[in-house]
Amino acid sequence: MNPSSPDSMTRRDLLLAAAAVAAAPLAGCATTGGGDARPPIVFVHGNGDTAALWTTTIWRFESNGWPRERLFALDLPYPNARNEDAKAQPGRTSAAEYTAHLAGEVKKALAATGASKVVLIGNSRGGYPIRQFIADGGAGVVSHAVLCGVPNHGVWAHSGFLPGSEFNGLGPFLSRLNAPQGADGNEVTPGVRWLTIRSDNNDKYAQPDGVWIGQRGTPTNVTFDGPALKGAENVVIAGIDHRETAFGPKAFAEMWRFLTGQPAATTAIVPEAKVVLDGVVSGLGLDNREGGFTTNLPLVGAGVEVYATAAETGERLGPPAHRKTIGADGRWGPFAADGAARYEFVITVPGYAVTHIYRSPFPRSSQVVSLRPERLAEADRSVGAVVAMSRPRGYFGVPRDRIALDGVSPPVGIPTGVAGVAEARIKLADGSARAVAGEFNGERIVGRTWSAAGNHVALLELTY
Repeated sequence: MNPSSPDSMTRRDLLLAAAAVAAAPLAGCATTGGGDARPPIVFVHGNGDTAALWTTTIWRFESNGWPRERLFALDLPYPNARNEDAKAQPGRTSAAEYTAHLAGEVKKALAATGASKVVLIGNSRGGYPIRQFIADGGAGVVSHAVLCGVPNHGVWAHSGFLPGSEFNGLGPFLSRLNAPQGADGNEVTPGVRWLTIRSDNNDKYAQPDGVWIGQRGTPTNVTFDGPALKGAENVVIAGIDHRETAFGPKAFAEMWRFLTGQPAATTAIVPEAKVVLDGVVSGLGLDNREGGFTTNLPLVGAGVEVYATAAETGERLGPPAHRKTIGADGRWGPFAADGAARYEFVITVPGYAVTHIYRSPFPRSSQVVSLRPERLAEADRSVGAVVAMSRPRGYFGVPRDRIALDGVSPPVGIPTGVAGVAEARIKLADGSARAVAGEFNGERIVGRTWSAAGNHVALLELTY
């Protein structure tokens, strides 16, 4: 079993964890300065991502007693960076635009909680607006900053490839941000406590070779310790990948220790009795239906149905447990869920494939269960069925992980070595309905195949 999954815990383990949380004092290093209340945390996602990636991290904070109403995860409307930061590009944001969006979210979090300071935690590109916001005068309202797998010295550092990108360590953006400060030449703004979390050598965006940016054989001039910053506490966790620096249980343990000065009572996710789910349905920019660009904007008019499914067959257990047409706010819930049930989410909207998303049980409530429909390429409509397995909060590593899709282990298309692929996809000649299973380190999801000719696609979305 996945040790971060509630399924791996016995009832006795859960009771002990809950008791430890109840007994743990709320006082710690990260406080509002006015009593024992925890400060609000704003979680900042990376390039092309959504607030949903923070789901399990939020659950772990809640499982250790951090109040739910003080945990905020933002959605940048256009989450992809520009190729050249200073040049406008449809459907993409500059570093300055992301920083301005974060500033607005910080203001909202402070107003909602009455706190005087926030904690900022970012993954990958999400660390850039954190650093810029603090450098631009935000240090007075930030107590702690946690940068997880952030390419602080660039994904590459040479002038031969996208010289104006915010990901270029020699480009204008990072050159300004990394300029030495003070007598010690620190790379962090004073007045805030800083933590960086990085992998030892398994982060796809901290590699000496440019293979992961399409530049195989070209030196990036970036080393494994590229995410580290002088003046911060820099933590290295062996074997974790780029996303696990933020969303894995080991990374959470470091965050909790840094923020509170105490070890976490548990890195597992403690289930709760009443589970309510919600989130946003978003899609691609529709100015380019063949490709488009990723957005976190509401997909107005989309239809969502939710079905409970059988664990071993993926078959539906009756009529929809929930149904909604998406309005201007993009919300598909609220949905009162069974924390032990498995669900199929069906998204139907013109211009997209009918997308069937199969998920493991949700042990706790979440307001950031993001849903995105997929599109089928015209060539894929000639096959029987298309099934994908995705891992939003990490990558697939071979031989590090135990991975299987429809009985094939490891699935075709996952390279050996550095973990850098988050999806495995198969095309089946037979389009008749049957069970199809995806497995990753003990988490197992069973869905159903659907006809590609009928413009359907199945997605087995891993939680852990």
